[in-house]
Amino acid sequence: MSGIIGKKIGMTSIFDEAGKNIPCTVIEAGPCVVTQIRTKEKDGYEAIQIAYEDKKDKHTTSAMKGHFAKAGVSPKRILREFSRFEEGHQKKFGDVLTVDIFIEGEFIDVSGISKGKGFQGVVKRHGFKGVNDATHGQHNRMRAPGSIGASSYPSRVFKGMRMAGRMGNAKVKQINLKIVKIVPEKNLLIVKGSVPGPNGSYVIVERWS
Repeated sequence: MSGIIGKKIGMTSIFDEAGKNIPCTVIEAGPCVVTQIRTKEKDGYEAIQIAYEDKKDKHTTSAMKGHFAKAGVSPKRILREFSRFEEGHQKKFGDVLTVDIFIEGEFIDVSGISKGKGFQGVVKRHGFKGVNDATHGQHNRMRAPGSIGASSYPSRVFKGMRMAGRMGNAKVKQINLKIVKIVPEKNLLIVKGSVPGPNGSYVIVERWS
């Protein structure tokens, strides 16, 4: 398989062979179960759908109950499709994927939803410096964005103008993270560096490409 669904547990640090302290993120990767197999003949493309984390029946719709029953698994919370998988690693309904698909030392990409920071101004959101000087008639303009466009022409604000707005709470992919350690009995991946999102958030772990 090319990836797995997981959950960010938190950050820690470990020491390598040279005694260097390495900041790491702990990810609970799987176990995930195969709930659907896409084929070119039926769906027009090839992919494998996997599911992660049990969910109560009362919180599952009837349609999804039938979907999980067809695969012979209990209702799950998160579903994702992976279109890239290695030759000779074909899966079937009900197969369970764990951290065994990864090896220590390889590189992975981790994507998740970043922490939401609410509505922010241009200084915090885009790094503007503001006016920087309270003299020359400036009053309460220290963190103002300044001019946002011309007047008579083009008489509009160009798309993409850096202005105040919602910050964070967006899909972010952290690439090229090294797997420092694997704890198979607890389904844990310990990767070097930070991973987007708060503790307890869901992440997608993919092989580096």
